[in-house]
Amino acid sequence: MHDNKKPACILAFDYGTQHIGVAIGQTITHTASPLAAISAKDGVPNWDNIGALISEWKPDHLLVGLPLNMDGTASDMSQRAEKFARRLHGRFNLPVITWDERLSSFEARGELLARGERNFKSGGVDSLSARLILESWFATQI
Repeated sequence: MHDNKKPACILAFDYGTQHIGVAIGQTITHTASPLAAISAKDGVPNWDNIGALISEWKPDHLLVGLPLNMDGTASDMSQRAEKFARRLHGRFNLPVITWDERLSSFEARGELLARGERNFKSGGVDSLSARLILESWFATQI
């Protein structure tokens, strides 16, 4: 976790096999904004794209949503997300936090539908999910 007294920038990821949602936030106001999703091939991103995001935003921490089963147990997807988190740490040497993201994609779809948006294929729902994951983490840090 981070030191609550020092402002921090957090880059959050909603791991997926086709798209990896991305959001940026900071601990001063506990707000987050979605960024463009990153394409992935069977869960493997172009690491240069992630490196460019890290260079641009200079986050203090990375946060990866962990898609656990509703009963809190690990799923195949949560194991893949944990592997992604380990690779992020190994490649970029930044602290990585994993965070329970159950229902974030469902909430993101609901938010998009409420706005009248119907296209969930572009990765927009993934970055909105990343924002919701980061905001839920911020809520526990107050």
